[in-house]
Amino acid sequence: MLEISEALPEEILFRKIHRVRDQKVLLDADLAELYGVATKQLKQAVRRNRARFPADFMFELTKVETENLRSQNVTSSWGGQRYAPFAFTEQGVAMLSSVLSSERAIEVNIQIMRVFVKMRQWVTSYADLLGKIEALENEQSRSSDHIREIYTLLKELLEPESMERPPVGFRTGLSAGAAS
Repeated sequence: MLEISEALPEEILFRKIHRVRDQKVLLDADLAELYGVATKQLKQAVRRNRARFPADFMFELTKVETENLRSQNVTSSWGGQRYAPFAFTEQGVAMLSSVLSSERAIEVNIQIMRVFVKMRQWVTSYADLLGKIEALENEQSRSSDHIREIYTLLKELLEPESMERPPVGFRTGLSAGAAS
Protein backbone atom coordinates (compact mmCIF):
# COMPACT_ATOMS: atom_id res chain seq x y z
CA MET A 1 0.00 0.00 0.00
CA LEU A 2 1.10 3.54 -0.65
CA GLU A 3 2.24 5.70 2.21
CA ILE A 4 0.47 9.04 2.18
CA SER A 5 2.67 11.89 3.24
CA GLU A 6 1.84 15.57 3.08
CA ALA A 7 0.70 15.25 -0.51
CA LEU A 8 0.28 12.39 -2.91
CA PRO A 9 2.35 13.13 -6.02
CA GLU A 10 0.13 14.18 -8.92
CA GLU A 11 2.10 11.94 -11.29
CA ILE A 12 0.87 8.88 -9.40
CA LEU A 13 -2.74 10.02 -9.73
CA PHE A 14 -2.37 10.90 -13.42
CA ARG A 15 -1.06 7.41 -14.15
CA LYS A 16 -4.02 5.82 -12.40
CA ILE A 17 -6.65 7.71 -14.41
CA HIS A 18 -7.83 5.74 -17.42
CA ARG A 19 -10.17 6.55 -20.27
CA VAL A 20 -12.99 4.03 -20.55
CA ARG A 21 -16.27 4.58 -22.40
CA ASP A 22 -15.13 8.13 -23.18
CA GLN A 23 -14.88 8.93 -19.47
CA LYS A 24 -11.92 9.49 -17.18
CA VAL A 25 -12.09 6.86 -14.46
CA LEU A 26 -10.14 5.37 -11.58
CA LEU A 27 -10.28 1.63 -10.97
CA ASP A 28 -11.30 0.04 -7.69
CA ALA A 29 -7.91 -1.60 -7.06
CA ASP A 30 -6.05 1.69 -7.59
CA LEU A 31 -8.45 3.58 -5.31
CA ALA A 32 -8.20 0.88 -2.64
CA GLU A 33 -4.40 1.20 -2.75
CA LEU A 34 -4.61 4.98 -2.42
CA TYR A 35 -7.11 4.76 0.46
CA GLY A 36 -5.10 2.07 2.23
CA VAL A 37 -7.89 -0.53 2.21
CA ALA A 38 -8.33 -3.89 0.53
CA THR A 39 -10.10 -3.85 -2.85
CA LYS A 40 -12.60 -6.32 -1.43
CA GLN A 41 -13.39 -3.90 1.40
CA LEU A 42 -13.88 -0.98 -1.02
CA LYS A 43 -16.17 -3.02 -3.28
CA GLN A 44 -18.14 -4.26 -0.29
CA ALA A 45 -18.71 -0.68 0.92
CA VAL A 46 -19.90 0.30 -2.57
CA ARG A 47 -22.27 -2.67 -2.81
CA ARG A 48 -23.75 -1.82 0.61
CA ASN A 49 -24.39 1.74 -0.64
CA ARG A 50 -25.37 0.93 -4.22
CA ALA A 51 -27.96 3.74 -4.36
CA ARG A 52 -25.13 6.29 -4.01
CA PHE A 53 -23.44 5.02 -7.19
CA PRO A 54 -25.62 5.41 -10.29
CA ALA A 55 -24.22 4.38 -13.69
CA ASP A 56 -22.69 7.83 -14.31
CA PHE A 57 -20.74 7.58 -11.02
CA MET A 58 -19.53 3.98 -11.25
CA PHE A 59 -19.78 1.02 -13.61
CA GLU A 60 -18.37 -2.49 -13.90
CA LEU A 61 -15.90 -3.11 -16.70
CA THR A 62 -16.70 -5.71 -19.31
CA LYS A 63 -14.25 -8.53 -20.02
CA VAL A 64 -13.13 -6.77 -23.22
CA GLU A 65 -12.54 -3.46 -21.41
CA THR A 66 -10.60 -5.24 -18.67
CA GLU A 67 -8.40 -7.02 -21.21
CA ASN A 68 -7.79 -3.78 -23.13
CA LEU A 69 -6.64 -2.05 -19.96
CA ARG A 70 -4.42 -4.97 -19.00
CA SER A 71 -2.78 -4.99 -22.43
CA GLN A 72 -2.13 -1.23 -22.18
CA ASN A 73 -0.62 -1.51 -18.70
CA VAL A 74 2.23 -3.94 -19.26
CA THR A 75 3.51 -3.59 -15.70
CA SER A 76 0.09 -4.24 -14.21
CA SER A 77 -0.04 -6.33 -11.06
CA TRP A 78 -3.75 -7.06 -11.27
CA GLY A 79 -3.24 -10.80 -10.97
CA GLY A 80 -6.18 -13.14 -11.28
CA GLN A 81 -9.23 -11.17 -10.26
CA ARG A 82 -12.41 -13.18 -9.92
CA TYR A 83 -14.72 -10.22 -10.46
CA ALA A 84 -14.77 -7.42 -12.99
CA PRO A 85 -13.23 -4.18 -11.70
CA PHE A 86 -15.37 -1.17 -10.85
CA ALA A 87 -14.55 2.06 -12.67
CA PHE A 88 -15.32 5.29 -10.80
CA THR A 89 -15.90 8.62 -12.52
CA GLU A 90 -14.99 11.88 -10.81
CA GLN A 91 -18.42 12.01 -9.16
CA GLY A 92 -18.08 8.41 -8.03
CA VAL A 93 -14.72 9.12 -6.44
CA ALA A 94 -16.27 12.08 -4.61
CA MET A 95 -19.07 9.82 -3.35
CA LEU A 96 -16.53 7.27 -2.08
CA SER A 97 -15.35 9.67 0.62
CA SER A 98 -18.81 9.51 2.20
CA VAL A 99 -18.86 5.71 2.05
CA LEU A 100 -15.29 5.24 3.30
CA SER A 101 -15.39 7.69 6.16
CA SER A 102 -11.72 7.80 7.10
CA GLU A 103 -9.36 10.75 7.27
CA ARG A 104 -7.15 9.17 4.64
CA ALA A 105 -10.07 8.72 2.23
CA ILE A 106 -10.98 12.38 2.64
CA GLU A 107 -7.37 13.55 2.07
CA VAL A 108 -6.92 11.33 -1.00
CA ASN A 109 -10.26 12.45 -2.46
CA ILE A 110 -9.30 16.10 -2.12
CA GLN A 111 -6.10 15.42 -4.05
CA ILE A 112 -7.93 13.42 -6.72
CA MET A 113 -10.49 16.22 -7.17
CA ARG A 114 -7.62 18.70 -7.63
CA VAL A 115 -6.10 16.50 -10.34
CA PHE A 116 -9.43 16.28 -12.18
CA VAL A 117 -9.77 20.08 -12.00
CA LYS A 118 -6.24 20.48 -13.35
CA MET A 119 -7.03 18.12 -16.23
CA ARG A 120 -10.12 20.18 -17.12
CA GLN A 121 -8.02 23.35 -17.04
CA TRP A 122 -5.55 21.77 -19.46
CA VAL A 123 -8.36 20.78 -21.82
CA THR A 124 -9.69 24.35 -21.68
CA SER A 125 -6.21 25.72 -22.41
CA TYR A 126 -5.81 23.36 -25.34
CA ALA A 127 -9.27 24.30 -26.62
CA ASP A 128 -8.42 28.03 -26.42
CA LEU A 129 -5.16 27.42 -28.26
CA LEU A 130 -6.97 25.33 -30.85
CA GLY A 131 -9.46 28.17 -31.42
CA LYS A 132 -6.64 30.67 -31.94
CA ILE A 133 -4.92 28.36 -34.41
CA GLU A 134 -8.20 27.88 -36.31
CA ALA A 135 -8.56 31.67 -36.57
CA LEU A 136 -4.99 31.96 -37.87
CA GLU A 137 -5.65 29.19 -40.35
CA ASN A 138 -8.68 31.02 -41.70
CA GLU A 139 -6.73 34.29 -42.02
CA GLN A 140 -3.52 33.03 -43.59
CA SER A 141 -4.03 30.41 -46.23
CA ARG A 142 -0.42 30.72 -47.54
CA SER A 143 1.18 29.25 -44.44
CA SER A 144 -1.76 27.02 -43.69
CA ASP A 145 0.16 23.75 -44.19
CA HIS A 146 2.13 24.28 -40.97
CA ILE A 147 -0.86 25.59 -39.09
CA ARG A 148 -3.03 22.73 -40.34
CA GLU A 149 -0.42 20.27 -39.07
CA ILE A 150 -0.39 21.90 -35.62
CA TYR A 151 -4.19 22.02 -35.63
CA THR A 152 -4.39 18.31 -36.45
CA LEU A 153 -1.99 17.41 -33.63
CA LEU A 154 -3.89 19.51 -31.09
CA LYS A 155 -7.20 18.07 -32.23
CA GLU A 156 -5.82 14.58 -31.65
CA LEU A 157 -4.85 15.61 -28.11
CA LEU A 158 -8.34 16.93 -27.41
CA GLU A 159 -10.26 14.15 -29.10
CA PRO A 160 -8.30 10.91 -28.76
CA GLU A 161 -9.60 8.24 -31.04
CA SER A 162 -9.73 4.75 -29.63
CA MET A 163 -7.77 3.67 -26.60
CA GLU A 164 -7.15 0.30 -28.26
CA ARG A 165 -3.51 -0.24 -28.94
CA PRO A 166 -1.65 -3.07 -30.64
CA PRO A 167 -0.47 -5.77 -28.25
CA VAL A 168 2.94 -5.23 -26.69
CA GLY A 169 5.58 -7.95 -26.81
CA PHE A 170 7.28 -10.31 -29.16
CA ARG A 171 5.59 -11.47 -32.33
CA THR A 172 5.88 -15.08 -33.33
CA GLY A 173 6.03 -16.36 -36.85
CA LEU A 174 8.72 -13.96 -38.09
CA SER A 175 11.57 -15.50 -40.03
CA ALA A 176 15.07 -15.22 -38.55
CA GLY A 177 16.23 -13.04 -41.47
CA ALA A 178 13.39 -10.53 -41.02
CA ALA A 179 14.24 -9.94 -37.35
CA SER A 180 17.76 -8.69 -38.05
